[in-house]
Amino acid sequence: MFNIWRQSLCLIFVFVLLSSAMAKAEPLDAAASDPNVMGWMQGFPPADDRIIGYPASDYFSFPKLRWTFCHFREIQATKRVGRGLGPVSPFSEALDPAIDDVTFTPIGATEEMTWKASLDANYTDGMLILHRGEIVYEYYSGCLDREGRHGAMSVTKSFVGTIAEILIAEGDLDESKLVSEYVPELAPSAFGNATVRQVMDMTTGLDYNENYADPESDIWLYAAAGDPTPKPESYKGPRNFYEFLQGVEQEGTHGDAFIYKSINTDALAWVIARATGKDFIEHLSERIWKPLGMEQEADMMIDSLGTPFSAGGLNLSLRDAARFGQTLLQQGVWQGEQVIPTAAVAVDQWGR
Repeated sequence: MFNIWRQSLCLIFVFVLLSSAMAKAEPLDAAASDPNVMGWMQGFPPADDRIIGYPASDYFSFPKLRWTFCHFREIQATKRVGRGLGPVSPFSEALDPAIDDVTFTPIGATEEMTWKASLDANYTDGMLILHRGEIVYEYYSGCLDREGRHGAMSVTKSFVGTIAEILIAEGDLDESKLVSEYVPELAPSAFGNATVRQVMDMTTGLDYNENYADPESDIWLYAAAGDPTPKPESYKGPRNFYEFLQGVEQEGTHGDAFIYKSINTDALAWVIARATGKDFIEHLSERIWKPLGMEQEADMMIDSLGTPFSAGGLNLSLRDAARFGQTLLQQGVWQGEQVIPTAAVAVDQWGR
């Protein structure tokens, strides 16, 4: 699976806003920027200056984004990831309040701080720690509570990669085939002569810039293509994710080096859909959400064609993220059942 999987998932699942840059522009601390304190979208109707909408509002700017991260499905088009009608799989708990008082010295700092203080300092919305399968710490703040769902952003990629590894292990996807063999529309693009594995490992040579600080970066052109709302008359670019992917040109040689570029994941999701006749959302429901007995349904952001934003559009609960991670730790086993083939987990555990 993705070599970045190990970096995205661990036994500490955190939905956190690391906002040092934002804090420089807006000197509000975690308490003052709490969405409940700010009063975003409260009232019947909300006050004009407390409304967060899409696309008119700058919904992704601080401090508004502290509300947005838990409310994507209210302001953007989403599809449901169903959990089915089965029972919720339980977690055992052994909560340890002493964790709040653990002290450490942050990198670059000279003074110690407590674990609890670090959560506020980093604008953390939620934190869950598992130890040997038990919940030993669970924390919610800001827009998030146990019943809420939070944008997983690039952790979404770990779910896409897991589905791909499952399909490879079961013989439904050939990692050595060229992408164009599954998606002929991508043949003229940079993806066409890359293998499925190269796309999975992000070792493709793509003329694509992902500098989020640059408003002219390709990542924002990609976001514009995937915007599900009607495009303005002056808009001349691609009108959905599929159109954008078909226009990506090659730069460099496939397989030479790992370079983090999110569009690989959306190309992979297209390959998965063509190889199986089911989109990533269907696989996620059938292969992960239902068999793991997830606590809540999830939401996936989509474009105007209903194509999932597979690189970063998943919204899920903290406990359900923990169920997924614990399953990976246990070699694909969840509550005694082999939910994910061992081969699908082992390929990433040891790296490539």
